[in-house]
Amino acid sequence: MKEKTERLKHIRCREGDIASYVIIPGDPGRVKRIIAQMDEAVMIAQNREYIVYNGMYKGVPVTVCSSGIGGPAASIAFEELIKLGAKVFIRVGSAGGRQKNIPIGTPVVIQASYRGEGTSKAYLPPEFPAVADLDVTNALVQALEDRDIEYQTGIGFTRDAYYVQDKELNILLSDCGVKAAEQEAAVLFIVGSVRGVKTGAIVSTDSNIWLEKQPTLAEKEKLFLKGEHLVIQAALDAVVLLNKEGAHEY
Repeated sequence: MKEKTERLKHIRCREGDIASYVIIPGDPGRVKRIIAQMDEAVMIAQNREYIVYNGMYKGVPVTVCSSGIGGPAASIAFEELIKLGAKVFIRVGSAGGRQKNIPIGTPVVIQASYRGEGTSKAYLPPEFPAVADLDVTNALVQALEDRDIEYQTGIGFTRDAYYVQDKELNILLSDCGVKAAEQEAAVLFIVGSVRGVKTGAIVSTDSNIWLEKQPTLAEKEKLFLKGEHLVIQAALDAVVLLNKEGAHEY
């Protein structure tokens, strides 16, 4: 009998544990809300910020793995998942809206990201663009269209220091059409380029610095969770669409 391979250090999974399609939220709590929309799921591992479930959605095997907050933790998850066979990643996350016409709770498909963080620069020089895979992006858009969900698409802003705001940069990026700010998408896109896997990202806005009237935290969270439910649906539906096209077989 062939001996089982050793578990990897951080996500604590081993060969055979990971599906080709991976939904990757930052928040471990979001993992539970994702698997609640799947047909079945079972926990595979839990360590630090990494919680891993395997399950099925409309006949397609899917792994769900949380990545924690920010590029360094996320890159560890991406790398270890790729080592174990992941081929297609969809980040499902939260983000701050960066246009005045984006209400809290709006689904946003991030097509590319401004690299305002440090982790991706350990992989590639800053001039290299952080761009999502076109097939994954199109599948996310199609999934939203099929459910008649209002959404936004565009460029995101991935950054490190959550409590540090660069006002001049915020204005510049918003003036240039950036739709949302978050902390992992650029890293996912860059790791995908380097390691040769397909990546995409969809987020629900949980705030917006440009709103004239700011809701309370409780109001923001209620609006965000409604949007989160929609982006989870879209991500899972996108997996089914991609599987029909054989996206994991490239």
